[in-house]
Amino acid sequence: MINEIIDNYEDETFLKADGFDEAIIGVDETTMRLIYSVKRCIEILMRDMLEEDAMEYFSYNVSGGYVGEKTPIWCRDNFA
Repeated sequence: MINEIIDNYEDETFLKADGFDEAIIGVDETTMRLIYSVKRCIEILMRDMLEEDAMEYFSYNVSGGYVGEKTPIWCRDNFA
């Protein structure tokens, strides 16, 4: 998905979350920010840790930070 986005928006610069390319689900065309699936991010983290640890890590170390106007959007798609 990230390669398609870069190809379609070649004049734009996107801020990526390291290690989560597989979790990208789109781009917000208004703010030109990447959109990530929280569910997929947790699944990626669970490759190396338990679910509870992955959720805590994601909350404090990934989605909890603001890194400027290009901060990614976190789609909370993990709720039933």
